[in-house]
Amino acid sequence: MDLRYEAYCFADRLFYDVQNGAETSRDDFSQLLPAVPEGWTQADRNIWRHLHPNGVVLPKQGWKIHVSATVLNAAEVLLASFEYLTARRIPFKYLRTHSIVLARNSKYAPREGSGKLITIYPADDDQLERVLAELSEILRGQPGAYILSDLRYGAGPLFVRYGGFVEQWLEKDGKRVLAIEGPDGALVPDQRKPVFWVPDWVALPACLEEHLAARRAGSADDFPYRVLRSLHFSNGGGVYEAVRKSDDRRVVLKEARPHSGLDRMNVDAVARLRREHEMLARVAGVPGVPEVFERFTAWEHEFMAMSEVPGRPLGQWLGHHYPLTHHEVDDEVVTAYTGRALKIVADVERIIGDVHDRGVVFCDLHPLNVLVDDDDRVSLIDFELAFGVEEDGKPTLGSPGFQAPPDRSGFEIDEHALAALRLYLFLPLNAVIELAPVKLRSHVDFIRRRFGLSDEYCAKVLAGLERRVDPPTGPTTTVLDGPEPDLPVVLKTVAEAILASATPRRTDRLFPGDVEQFETGGATFGHGAAGVLHALDVAGQGRFPDHERWLLDAVRRDPPKEPGFLAGAHGIAHVLENFGHHDLAGELVHSYAAMVPGTEDHGFGAGLAGIGLNLLHFAATRGDETYAGQAVELGERLDAALANAAPPGDKARAGLEHGWSGPALLFLRLFERTGDRRWLDAGVTALERDLDETMIALDGSTQVRDGNFRTLPYVGVGSAGIALVLNEFRLVEPDLPVVAKLPELVGGTTGEFVVQPALMLGRAGLLATLVHTGGPRHAIERHVAGLAWHAVPYQGGLAFPGIQLRRLSMDLGTGGAGVLLALATLANGTPVLPFLTAPALPGR
Repeated sequence: MDLRYEAYCFADRLFYDVQNGAETSRDDFSQLLPAVPEGWTQADRNIWRHLHPNGVVLPKQGWKIHVSATVLNAAEVLLASFEYLTARRIPFKYLRTHSIVLARNSKYAPREGSGKLITIYPADDDQLERVLAELSEILRGQPGAYILSDLRYGAGPLFVRYGGFVEQWLEKDGKRVLAIEGPDGALVPDQRKPVFWVPDWVALPACLEEHLAARRAGSADDFPYRVLRSLHFSNGGGVYEAVRKSDDRRVVLKEARPHSGLDRMNVDAVARLRREHEMLARVAGVPGVPEVFERFTAWEHEFMAMSEVPGRPLGQWLGHHYPLTHHEVDDEVVTAYTGRALKIVADVERIIGDVHDRGVVFCDLHPLNVLVDDDDRVSLIDFELAFGVEEDGKPTLGSPGFQAPPDRSGFEIDEHALAALRLYLFLPLNAVIELAPVKLRSHVDFIRRRFGLSDEYCAKVLAGLERRVDPPTGPTTTVLDGPEPDLPVVLKTVAEAILASATPRRTDRLFPGDVEQFETGGATFGHGAAGVLHALDVAGQGRFPDHERWLLDAVRRDPPKEPGFLAGAHGIAHVLENFGHHDLAGELVHSYAAMVPGTEDHGFGAGLAGIGLNLLHFAATRGDETYAGQAVELGERLDAALANAAPPGDKARAGLEHGWSGPALLFLRLFERTGDRRWLDAGVTALERDLDETMIALDGSTQVRDGNFRTLPYVGVGSAGIALVLNEFRLVEPDLPVVAKLPELVGGTTGEFVVQPALMLGRAGLLATLVHTGGPRHAIERHVAGLAWHAVPYQGGLAFPGIQLRRLSMDLGTGGAGVLLALATLANGTPVLPFLTAPALPGR
């Protein structure tokens, strides 16, 4: 799970967003601090406020100091540090608001950034030593979360690590990562992991030697358990499989970090662990609940040991057995699954009933906390939110789609989650219901019909999940519902939602989209304005001069950080060129040419393939062979890289965005342009390299392998991305032996259930692939109908959730613009992405 999404859910109810203007002025720390002294520059960037004394020049990288604090003492720590640092003209930055501090320390915030309130940039090792000595005295006794990426200075809230002072970026495994300069000046990753790390060429300052020795002094020999492996990590701590040294008993060991893993009431992981120990003791002996052993403290962290329980999380069980993900499924399979799922529901109800008999509200029922063994026996784990019914508690954390609304109390909290579980086992889209409660009845109607569930069962789902306070209003069906949706009307309705979401007064983004837009910028093709405006145009929904002006201004105001197509300059330039903004389009291509030689990624998304394809596009639109020559040079580089490509790894990369299918498409277009058959041969080799990452999935189709058990059918990463490019080869050279693989890949795109509606990693991409490849009509119609599960009414239009389904997205890669393109491919024969051939629609 990408934990970044949780942090972007705090600012807005409907969209992923940064916590900028969402906070009140009272929440902003600037209300508590003195005025910034004269001679200083102050700037807000994302969640940080940067303060820099004019005239002070810092190195690009060095030893930085982090100041930790809790939500309760953050203002006091910040005030004392602010006064110290401004008096000495030392640059620093701090989190802008109390709300951001809470979000950064919450249970599912990224661990590597947790605890940091202030970052200080000493000019050299001498200033580092002086600041540490003096500020540690000023902040003596102030509590704060341990910063896992750093070395702690003494016992106070100061931590140190070596890293970049200015932003420098490097490509690593297809992604842009922050970088520092190595001893030879070449960029290397600035490692930001939850472990202290010093580059090999950097000497540890003398003032830190005793603190590193103190960190290493804690011996594993003194720890009463031998850890075998980690099972789970969160910002609050870890869960481990371990052996008790005293008697060799295998246990599960749970760890809690002080001041970390906060809930919305500022309760930390340690307090929840103590509560869990108390509640497990209270329900001791209930079948299906782990036995609790001792609780103890080691290395400042709290630990609790409990018995192992068999099984895997219900979500994993569902992923293995849920029949609607298969490309073809008969009624007998659906009936057999229904019986197993109903038994699991009954077993969970029995355990919850036994827990209630002990006077305990479980309060955290969701798929990760239900374990199912090979015989479908059920266990319940993770009692950290449980409480005695006499306490009248409320959930302070929760899984999307399972957490009870505020009006539920006592045992009703668990009854709500049980209702959510009843729905989840037959249509696991609970997060959509939380985002748009109006979707509940249509989802329940679907599971009643598809799985033959009783009216009584469905009534329990509705009774448990329907809102008692402020019930949703508006239509429960959309223009996508029904046997034959009117596609022109659907396109118009999706476009209306996209346009209604625009925020032209904002400078960071025009259309709300994926969290990636706050990393790569709000103008890009994959997640920003360029892709959305492209989709609206090619789908026949119009051009919008004011929004194009925003894009032009954004490119000048905040130039792209990289040259790639989906995430950088070339994708923006492609759209500007097609819109007639030729000067800026050409300027973008030329100004980023110097970065292309340093680009090592081969993919369509951020790498050489997407850049090369766009250069061929410019050669065609401008009649300029210079661009074509540059594309040939990139083709040569890619051909050489392909010859030395590493074998497939455990993590899936094959597909259009990161795999070798993108270079294969470039090789094909070079063959068409030059007639040189070596490019066609190179394209076949590239496709075969991606095909090496495929396997036969559980349903018998061919999909991309991701780890030992999971397979992926998607466009960005998955078999659909390979199929789209292989289909282009079919259109050019249908007798190529590799073309025979196409039906196997297309088979993986026909499943009835898809978690996300997205173009690159969801249903829209599968729909478009079927249209491009001439896939079966019933599968195409099924995908159109399935988009209705995710379709959310918004401002008179129709919107779609993005990645993780937590918030709506309008971008091309993950949201409404991608859905618009997929539907336009079906309705109008529009190529779903640039550089693909328009599909041949039936009857045209």
